[in-house]
Amino acid sequence: MARACNARVYEVARESALEPAPLLTTRLGQPVLLKREDQQPVFSFKLRGAYNHMVQLDAAQRARGVVAASAGNHAQGVALAAAKLGIHATIVMPTTAPQVKVDAVRRFGGAMVEVLLSGDSYSDAQATAMRLQTERGATPVHPFDDPAVIAGQGSIALEILRQHPGPLQAVFVPVGGGGLLAGVAAVIKSLRPGVKVIGVQAADSDAMARSLEAGERIHLDEVGLFADGTAVKQVGALTFALCRRHVDAMLRVDTDAICAAIRDIHEDTRSIPEPAGALALAGLKQYVSTHGPGDSALVAIVSGANMNFDRLSFVAERSERDGARREKPHPPASQPDAPVELCPPA
Repeated sequence: MARACNARVYEVARESALEPAPLLTTRLGQPVLLKREDQQPVFSFKLRGAYNHMVQLDAAQRARGVVAASAGNHAQGVALAAAKLGIHATIVMPTTAPQVKVDAVRRFGGAMVEVLLSGDSYSDAQATAMRLQTERGATPVHPFDDPAVIAGQGSIALEILRQHPGPLQAVFVPVGGGGLLAGVAAVIKSLRPGVKVIGVQAADSDAMARSLEAGERIHLDEVGLFADGTAVKQVGALTFALCRRHVDAMLRVDTDAICAAIRDIHEDTRSIPEPAGALALAGLKQYVSTHGPGDSALVAIVSGANMNFDRLSFVAERSERDGARREKPHPPASQPDAPVELCPPA
């Protein structure tokens, strides 16, 4: 992941803030920091990896254009990069993608982007994108299983370590296909191996957790779509290998816990993340509830804020259900949402 040091992400991305969360810190009894990737120009971390891949294409590849599949946030990153670099992009999104994300892709990409809707999930959209890639001879920009994309996402970890040189207990990372987790884990374990890296998934979209438990990539027949940004049926081969080597643990959280984390972020920042953007904090809260508070800081990556406005009433209702339990210990290790401790492969 040394290439993360040279990623040209800052031609489009900004170094996002690492902000204290005073209300959460007081309630949990341990310093909590939020890495605010929701404040990027596309309101998500995804432009880092997309741009880092596309800026390295040669003239022939640029002329043929690119094709990508995405539930929405990677699509926005590709669209912004396409407009900046003058590369035509065909972007396939599932029909279930939030309209706010579809509209944003068209706005960021303008005339350089063609948006197609296909299938109910990211995996369905990816199948269509692969067919179009073959038909058109375009260059694929994979949302997670690509070295340049992973390196771009790894720049987040470099920022965290630079912004907080003091003691860190753990960094919590939302997980879909694993690009962000792989990049962050590889960088942190290379530079500060004592810091734990913990992935967090929605309990109904837990392809990475199941794969790491099984020691091989698992394909899910169905995925939950509430945290649409991480609704992936199968993780990448490269991301799986990196996560198997570098990730300390995986956590699963349910919808109520995600909604409560959205509320917590709003109370501390007055910003509203999307469900996938609040996954890491939901996992952080679960971790403290299970292990008890420590002395050094915990970091949650707030990965995106592309929230459909009409979801807010649902989030508010479901967050209340979690309120009664958020100070109570979470279930023991036999339960589905308990931490899965990982060991490096032999």
